[in-house]
Amino acid sequence: MTRSGIGYDLHRLEKGRKLIIGGVEVPFDKGPAGHSDGDVLSHAICDALLGAAGLGDIGTHFPDTDPKWKDASSLAFLEHVHKLLAKAHFRIGHIDAIVVAEKPRLGPHFPAMRAALALALQVDERQINLKAKTNEGVDAVGRGEAIVAHAIVTLEG
Repeated sequence: MTRSGIGYDLHRLEKGRKLIIGGVEVPFDKGPAGHSDGDVLSHAICDALLGAAGLGDIGTHFPDTDPKWKDASSLAFLEHVHKLLAKAHFRIGHIDAIVVAEKPRLGPHFPAMRAALALALQVDERQINLKAKTNEGVDAVGRGEAIVAHAIVTLEG
């Protein structure tokens, strides 16, 4: 059986925070506001994987009210989700994701992001496709006030 899931995440950007995307620190003067490291890509992938498996959402498993997750690496979230998937007898088939940000340019960081994500999820890097888009200056993302990620995954099991 093949199952699909979609994920979405958005974080406001603010000065004084590191910009972590896909487990990789991207040089930039702002980072995501959030309880954990605010990694929008990892969060969107978590939600997509959990949804495909029928296991709820990221807020259920990693609530922002739990001090355990304060400033936590979102790669730890992915590692935990991978364990849940294995316990439910699901394997990741493919991940396709888009990060939407006006700046910085993300393409040069995709190889490192794919490597970090693949390691956390114990999949081959070729199972992960990443894309970047801008919002053409429209809304909070286009003004550089926020960053967004969308993900779709397939699970087999």
